[in-house]
Amino acid sequence: MKNSIIGYPRIGGLRELKFLTESYFKKSISGSELEHKAGELRAEQWRYIAGKGIDYIPSNDFSFYDNLLDTAYLLGVIPERYKALGADSLTTYFAMARGYQGDKGDVKALPMKKWFNTNYHYIVPEFDEKTQFSLIGSKPFDDYNQAKALGIKTKPVIIGPFTLLKLSDYSGGRKASDFVTSAVKAYKNIISGFTVLGAEWIQLDEPCLVTDLTADDKALFTELYRQLLNEKKGIKILLQTYFGDIRDIYTDVVSLNFDAFGFDFIEGKKSLSLIEQYGFPKGKKLFAGVVNGKNIWRNNYEETLSLLKKISEYVDREDIVINTSCSLLHVPYTIENESLSASQKSQLSFAQEKLDELGEIKALFLDKNAKNSQIYIKNTELVKQRAAFADKAVQQKISSLNDSDFIRLPVFTAREEIQRKALGLPLLPTTTIGSFPQTAEVKANRAKLKKGEITTEVYKANVKAKIASCIKLQEEIGLDVLVHGEFERNDMVEFFGENLDGFLFTAKAWVQSYGTRCVKPPIIWSDIKRKNPITVEYSVFAQSLTDKPVKGMLTGPVTILNWSFPREDITGREMAMQIALAIKDEVQDLEAAGIRVIQVDEAALKEKLPIRREDWHTEYLDWAIPAFRLVHSGVKAETQIHTHMCYSEFYEIVRDIDNMDADVISFEASRSKLLIVDALLRENFRTQTGPGVYDIHSPRIPSEGEIIGAINRMLDGNRIKKEKLWVNPDCGLKTRGEAETVPSLINLVNAAKKVRNELN
Repeated sequence: MKNSIIGYPRIGGLRELKFLTESYFKKSISGSELEHKAGELRAEQWRYIAGKGIDYIPSNDFSFYDNLLDTAYLLGVIPERYKALGADSLTTYFAMARGYQGDKGDVKALPMKKWFNTNYHYIVPEFDEKTQFSLIGSKPFDDYNQAKALGIKTKPVIIGPFTLLKLSDYSGGRKASDFVTSAVKAYKNIISGFTVLGAEWIQLDEPCLVTDLTADDKALFTELYRQLLNEKKGIKILLQTYFGDIRDIYTDVVSLNFDAFGFDFIEGKKSLSLIEQYGFPKGKKLFAGVVNGKNIWRNNYEETLSLLKKISEYVDREDIVINTSCSLLHVPYTIENESLSASQKSQLSFAQEKLDELGEIKALFLDKNAKNSQIYIKNTELVKQRAAFADKAVQQKISSLNDSDFIRLPVFTAREEIQRKALGLPLLPTTTIGSFPQTAEVKANRAKLKKGEITTEVYKANVKAKIASCIKLQEEIGLDVLVHGEFERNDMVEFFGENLDGFLFTAKAWVQSYGTRCVKPPIIWSDIKRKNPITVEYSVFAQSLTDKPVKGMLTGPVTILNWSFPREDITGREMAMQIALAIKDEVQDLEAAGIRVIQVDEAALKEKLPIRREDWHTEYLDWAIPAFRLVHSGVKAETQIHTHMCYSEFYEIVRDIDNMDADVISFEASRSKLLIVDALLRENFRTQTGPGVYDIHSPRIPSEGEIIGAINRMLDGNRIKKEKLWVNPDCGLKTRGEAETVPSLINLVNAAKKVRNELN
């Protein structure tokens, strides 16, 4: 019996890759220096993984930005506008990811979407009538050779052709099936290349197999791999899936000439029953994903060994490979960097610790007396200790909720007219999403407080000075609804978690969200309640500086839950309702303090939407939407409730979003080609809305004309009624610099004024 991991965090234990890449963006280091330092980071990780006794070690799971982008670039799927830059390969690659504005031209980035049900984002490849697959890069082979030179045998990892084609955008009348022949040829060249290098295994990732598949999807997958596998020689191919089960295509998949299959037994609810019902092919290996690659709690060895025992009734033990459920990209690097208590650390398992778990599970599974071992006994005690995380008072509040707690009165149409008169906003009101650039000065102020170098009073005075400057700037620019800038906040979830009972915080447990953007998710440790008001002081101060409305900025319960590591001993509904009651207290305090506009962000509403459509409501939306409604159900008609959502295909759940009963909703839209706008029209969306008019995740500055074009496309054909349209960026401005933020907002306001004047 052996063990394996699907992938590993590439940012480094202390975010080394983030800082290296950002240095390259700032031209502090060259492309060759970036490549060299990244190679050192890879080597360090391979040595560590090998030292932990992992049998199947991945290579090519490393990326400077995103693995799907890497795969598209490797195979020559590069739109002509990026080739036209005439730039070197690294510049072209990052132009596709981030956009480019400079001496070589001006191009927007490719779209960016959420990677299945995670907070990781992928870059969407683009195919048109000129696209041709062609193996133009060598990165996977270079990585394999680097590891081989270190004496480490790896299994190269490549995103498979089916998932690549399924997750891509198409134009010029092309579709996925048009590229089967050229895709097969390119992937055969990849496999052939690794065969020549002496690789024993290659891992082809096909997570799209866990989604709802149509007959055309199944035909596409079967045709791709029927051709791809018919000449397989000298190398073994592992088909790896994750984030669910492959119920729609299981029998077709296992009949193909793969040497191994990787199934997820954590999120794959039917993975075991599929094997029980249809069997598993003899002589093939099963990479069994039994160690959770997305959560951070210690594995429950009793449950895992029981699961492996059931699997072994249908699969020979020597053919079972103990695996992670998905890449460890989605968990932090190690608990060794944390100053948590010993009892807290004992409950947690990050990427490095999961390597130990894989080894221990393998040893226990092979040990007939496993239950008498100290490792097993200690693990059982740890799991039992989690029962102490409950708070009876909090649980009583949840059980006392009734239907009226989720209904806001008066109804939306009545509130809309009341708010129009109360706020007196112009047509096409302008605003931002919330945060302003987190400058070095802002970060230094927070760091000094943590180190005890300044008092709380000095810290607050510094924050208020930044707020005053931000309010003045927004008034000068001419925005209609202002924000205080969020200079007191490190992260939109962590900040609230720090002010609620029930959360545990880490110092360096960073997880990659996209590119160089990393987040540090809180851990929901026990039952949750609010201790004291969280945002009222700064919101009231900001409002005192202007006659224009200033939004009170909150993070919604579903986003706090989805961007935290959740407990495993209670349901998602219970956690969401606990958080909702805490945020509801904050909403009511803001309203009582005179804040007329309150934004409760639900950026991650769709993130944990079940991958299978049949589970959307029963397992998620039937409690996620009510959790948001609970937050604002008690506010006055005059108080305008906003929310914000970003980087997901929200058009699939537009009706549910409308049922959140907010007054205004802003969406990410610029990178997704305003697809959300057509969905709003199709579903007769009643809520006022602000689809983002420019992409804040790119450093480029949108022109006034560009923004006017976006606004007019939203208004065209009454797609969004002019009385319901807001004008705003895609997302918060925290990650942008002041140099691009100010001119972008000036162009936004000027564009809105020009269209407004034309409409009037």
